[in-house]
Order: sequence, then structure tokens, then C-alpha cells
Amino acid sequence: MRGERSDLIAILQEVQSRVGYLPEEAMQRVAEHVGVPESEVYGVATFYSQFRLTPGGKSTIRVCQGTACHVQGGAIILKAIEDELGVGPGGTTPDGNFTLETVACLGACALSPNMTVDDEVYGQLTPEKSLDILNEIAERG
Repeated sequence: MRGERSDLIAILQEVQSRVGYLPEEAMQRVAEHVGVPESEVYGVATFYSQFRLTPGGKSTIRVCQGTACHVQGGAIILKAIEDELGVGPGGTTPDGNFTLETVACLGACALSPNMTVDDEVYGQLTPEKSLDILNEIAERG
């Protein structure tokens, strides 16, 4: 059964939810399934920040850079995490433990500055507290 062009984003989301990212082979198969050029699938995958073209880490850190978090020191939290992990936003640590991302808002402004690790929210962060959280998660494996 052939997919519809209008299903492209939903199909890419499903592939990523199953595989964890969008490998080249998967994007080629999606292009064939939907009947569009591979370049169009790649264009969609690179346009939307929700899609990853490389495998992510075991845990994903999302550091809020929204207004409330920015005012409360979100940039300092991000810098501390970048320095600790040795990667910037969009990067994955060489050991594959963490992928670092930034977001415009986590919807937890009362807890600013904040971040999530996977689906758990951590708020009222300081650089030290954020690093303690990451070290604790890394120790749990």
C-alpha cells in the first residue's frame, strides 16, 4: 500500500519513535513509500528540529532557554552542562550517554531555570545542581 505525500511527517515521526532517529536507509524507504524524491524527505527531516539524523544518547537533556529561564540564568545552566559534557546543543557525548538539546519553553516557568532529562523535570537549577543531577543519572547507568 502506497502512502500519501500528506503523511510524510507522520511517517517520519513513527520511524523515529521506533528507531530513535532517521537513518538514511529509512528515509529512502519512506521516499519510495510516499512517492517523493529522497531530497524532499531529507528536506523535511532537516527543516523540523524534532527529527534526528544521528542516534541520540541513552538520555536526552533539554535545557530551557525561554524568557523566564533566561532571566533566571538558563544560559549559565546550559554553559555548565556544555562544559561538563563537552558537547553543544544537538550533540551527543562520545560515550553515548547524553544528547543535549535546547528548547524555547518546557512549560514549567515557575521552576525556572529548568531542564528535563528524558521526561523528568528538574527546576530551580544552579550550575552545580544541574551537574549533580547529570552525575547521578550517569552513575545509575
